[in-house]
Amino acid sequence: MTGTPHILICDDNAVIHDTLGMYLKNEGFTFSSAYDGVEALEQNEQCHPDLIILDIMMPKKSGIDVCREIRSMSNVPIIMLTAKDEEIDKILGLELGADDYIVKTASNREVVARIKAVLRRQSEQPVADNGIIRYKNLEINIGNYDVKVCGQSIRFTPKEVEILHLLASSPGRVFQREEILSKVWGYDYFGDERAVDTQIKRIRQKFPEDIDDWKITTVYGVGYKFDVAEQGKFAVSGPFTPNRD
Repeated sequence: MTGTPHILICDDNAVIHDTLGMYLKNEGFTFSSAYDGVEALEQNEQCHPDLIILDIMMPKKSGIDVCREIRSMSNVPIIMLTAKDEEIDKILGLELGADDYIVKTASNREVVARIKAVLRRQSEQPVADNGIIRYKNLEINIGNYDVKVCGQSIRFTPKEVEILHLLASSPGRVFQREEILSKVWGYDYFGDERAVDTQIKRIRQKFPEDIDDWKITTVYGVGYKFDVAEQGKFAVSGPFTPNRD
């Protein structure tokens, strides 16, 4: 991303566009508006935004459907916006590949802070070694968000790829849920740790059951780690020792 970040606001409430738009302008952003789901898809194609604010409840096409369609063709960051704080909506949005989820009671200042955090995380995404991590029967390419198992590409959402890339970049290291939220979602305090558990569950479900070269291990009460088998066997993990660095 170069130049002035451009935000696409998708909501059927004109007040949201006026008030949030004012905050965005004051922070140096530009923005476009869409007032229903169909227009949201059209605006995404026309203005190529750096980030999308997407309301779940919109006329013509729901935000969930819009998110699904955009994710089938693009990795543009998406922050879901909703009037209700229901866990099923949040989990569904995250499963579809949304980068964040905000209830409409949040202040415009918090929304802008979330936007900055998501954009900052994306701009700071490391791409060392061309962003490719390889293990036996596994290749994770963060550059094009492609994961191959036994030479075959498997469809992952952007968040799933980023979590897998993070864990696989330091095999054997335990990542606490809070750290995964911070490194992948890009902020320290806004996240819900259950989002990490949901993403890990979906990643595991997409791997073939007969693969025994590597796995994501749960360290109960702490977080997750990426284990690699040695000579076909996994080492027995010792007690968890917090990183004091």
